[in-house]
Amino acid sequence: MTCGHCQKRVADAISSLDGVKSVDVNLEAESATVNFDPDKLSLEDIKEAVRKAGYSTEREEATTEGYEEEVQAENSEPALEKEKAGLLSEPVDRVSEEVKEGVVESSQACPLTEPCIAAEKEAVRISSQKPGSKEITLGVSGMTCSACALNIEKILKKKEGVDSVAVNLELGRAQVSFDPSMVSPKEIEEAIESIGYKVEKDKVTLNIQGMSCASCASNIEKILYKTEGVISASVNLPLEKAVVEFDSARISVREIIAAIQGIGYGASVQAETVEYEDREQMSRDAEIRRQRNNLIIALVLGIPIALGNMSMAFPFLAFVPEILTEPVVLFILSTLVLLFPGRQFFVGTFKGFKHGVTDMNLLIAAGTGSAYLISVAATFLDLGPGYDVLYYDTVALLILFIVFGRYLEARARGRTSEAIRKLMGLRAKTSRILVDGEEKEVPVEEVVVGDIVVVRPGEKIPVDGIVVQGSSAVDESMITGESIPVEKSQGDTVIGATLNKTGSFRFRATKVGADTALAQIIRLVESAQTTKAPIQRIADVFAGNFIVAVHIIALVAFFFWFFIGYWRYGVGESIALGGISPFLFSLLIAITVLVISCPCAVGLATPAAIMVGTGKGAENGILIKGGEALERAHKLDTIVFDKTGTLTEGTPKLTDVFAVSGREENEVLFIAATAERGSEHPLGEAIVRGADERKIDLAEAKNFRSIPGKGIEAYLEDRKILLGTRKLMEENSISFEGLETQMRKFEEQGKTAMLVALGNEAVGLVAVADTLKENSKEAVDTLKKMNIEVVMITGDNAITAGAIAGEVGIPRVLAEVLPEDKANEIKKLQKEGKLVGMVGDGINDAPALIQSDVGIAMGAGTDVAMESAKIVLIKNDPRDVVAALKLSRLTINKIKQNLVWAFGYNTIGIPIAAGILYPFFLRIMITPELAAAFMALSSVSVTTNSLLMKRSRIK
Repeated sequence: MTCGHCQKRVADAISSLDGVKSVDVNLEAESATVNFDPDKLSLEDIKEAVRKAGYSTEREEATTEGYEEEVQAENSEPALEKEKAGLLSEPVDRVSEEVKEGVVESSQACPLTEPCIAAEKEAVRISSQKPGSKEITLGVSGMTCSACALNIEKILKKKEGVDSVAVNLELGRAQVSFDPSMVSPKEIEEAIESIGYKVEKDKVTLNIQGMSCASCASNIEKILYKTEGVISASVNLPLEKAVVEFDSARISVREIIAAIQGIGYGASVQAETVEYEDREQMSRDAEIRRQRNNLIIALVLGIPIALGNMSMAFPFLAFVPEILTEPVVLFILSTLVLLFPGRQFFVGTFKGFKHGVTDMNLLIAAGTGSAYLISVAATFLDLGPGYDVLYYDTVALLILFIVFGRYLEARARGRTSEAIRKLMGLRAKTSRILVDGEEKEVPVEEVVVGDIVVVRPGEKIPVDGIVVQGSSAVDESMITGESIPVEKSQGDTVIGATLNKTGSFRFRATKVGADTALAQIIRLVESAQTTKAPIQRIADVFAGNFIVAVHIIALVAFFFWFFIGYWRYGVGESIALGGISPFLFSLLIAITVLVISCPCAVGLATPAAIMVGTGKGAENGILIKGGEALERAHKLDTIVFDKTGTLTEGTPKLTDVFAVSGREENEVLFIAATAERGSEHPLGEAIVRGADERKIDLAEAKNFRSIPGKGIEAYLEDRKILLGTRKLMEENSISFEGLETQMRKFEEQGKTAMLVALGNEAVGLVAVADTLKENSKEAVDTLKKMNIEVVMITGDNAITAGAIAGEVGIPRVLAEVLPEDKANEIKKLQKEGKLVGMVGDGINDAPALIQSDVGIAMGAGTDVAMESAKIVLIKNDPRDVVAALKLSRLTINKIKQNLVWAFGYNTIGIPIAAGILYPFFLRIMITPELAAAFMALSSVSVTTNSLLMKRSRIK
């Protein structure tokens, strides 16, 4: 567990189980304590719930006090009698779990029964393993349907040491959490490749300096092979280059260069090398090329086969050359179709069988293989009347349509991941840094923290940093969406990938590589596209059992038509079917069922829509952390806005100073600002800025103390200063009756008024105002039109909060709420039956963001990795809350459309393929070739429907 959000996920996952009495998850102690009824629930059920929440479990030796007391009693008779009666001091259902780096380690106090003693021995064995869990993301090519993704998950989950697996079909990625002491990344890759899929590896070409002989090249290769994360290395001495395959999840290019430099050679990234992060696009292009080549071969061979085979039955095809009607020629051409475009289906089926998994390849291989074997038998054997029909055209057209479908699918899928590629395309390729006072151009990968980077007009800023010299206007629209350039000068932060417009400046690099704002955005988008939405579980359950069900349906259809249907409905008398035998007719029906039953559409329905949705969000400055958040957001009926920094600008200014009779305004401000000098609170900073503007010289206050939700305390030459709310004054017995009228007046104007006291006397007031953002009222009005209740929550007093709420049009206000109580206020709203979205700045609002059903964080580029929120809005624009909700609704509607289309297709297609219409409507039946065309159409339709979201407007 890394944050409060993790803590809540674990607690929610366990408490949702029937039989759990109580759950206590402690983030700081990294532990979870669960009381449960063992008659209703087992430890394995709890562990499974934790795993489903995204964490993994590991048993540890029991250490609870009750258990130790019984052991110390050396199993005395009283103790054993207590045990038999179920009266051990530590109950059986007490489970203590420790969570470390995403691993839940649990220990259980057990009575001394045989199963529990065995469990304790198992706990000791597992606890001796190395602690810690590692996560890698692998690019996987060759997946064609949701069954492929499920097969990879199944095969990896069987491996000891693998904690959790999430495979995304659309993105072609597998996210694997594992224990490196039990299984290596190489073994994980081999497991994936063993069932017919390919793991895509990162590759980089390096320029090598300092090699003088073959042993130099050999030494570099040896050191690279010893470096963790390097898969292969090839060093070319004459060209002075090294081509390295590596896993970017385990090692970076900079670390590879450091390994080479560590043995005395120079190394640098070859500038023209394609960046290794673009491997996903390269993999997509390779898959498109492969299916295009397969399609060309299938087309060139398939059309002659179809024409030759069909010309025997249709006189209007008399123009077809006679050689194409020869059974042996058709046999040769069909064999070539199966060997080249069709080989992928048979290889995939064979590899799946070896590991006990099935996918769409089995349906295609079974269909085409059956038709091919029937035709071969008819070509070379005399099986009598009814068995002399050739189905080579069925084989060729089946392969042709399926490959055509996969080609279209590969092209469409490539477009769904455009968002990542667009973000990657924003990055600068090179950087100009100062080395010994001189400018030197280097690849951006070689920039390190602390480098002084020079940026000229019109250039992209390569990495994140702080300006140290010069000034300019920077276009940050690609990160924040703001079209107006932002003025930057010394001390200001600049973000990598933004565009320098006018002047030249130098900045110190503070974040490079994977730490930059853009890299964080890319990671968030990738993570959102890899995780699965709850709605996808329906599709996964369906796809996981679908292929077995299809084979059962195909067998039932075969036996029905073979024993009953053929004779009852006069199939043998049909002129169109030319006296086909019962076996062949029944087999054709079974083949058609296999071919038309495509689970691809169901598997693509959810991930395709989520990928396009999250990508569209990223393009509009809305980062959604996973499908779950996207799915929940559309159900929200209440949005709670934090006031400061969300509805308001968040940079308050001093507006008024009021002094009691006998005191000067500047004196009151001097006292207040002197006290606040040690504060980092925005209101305190506003007071200090106000004093600076009035050129008031401040003194040094001592013993500064912040009193959360009330104010501050400090000392000036042994006299106590208090600055804050009425409550603060009341608690210190300081009267402020003479200031109450003016204080209320300030508050009615929407200002935050603070009482100032010196010693035991109230000396005046200071008022600070935080102005509303120009778009806040528009955002609130739009949410109301969407029938969403809008609530404002703030630590300000009710009068000030009411004034701000009235200005923006929010009817319900939760005022004077301390930061730690904001989460409780969200809970109260949830108990009213509301689904609550909390909008805050992601730092002091973290508990409330986590407690809400969907936390929405407002923040500029460098804050996009706020762990507490499920949706991050890069710009500080309240209207993006509306856009996020619209995007959620749009995406969920698309998912529902896709699922209806996919389920509807299979629900209608399979019965028709099984021959249900044959007895009733002019002997209608679907041929296997037509079934293949329908199958391809379904997958392409679902993906295309998802892509239509790109045309929709969310702003």
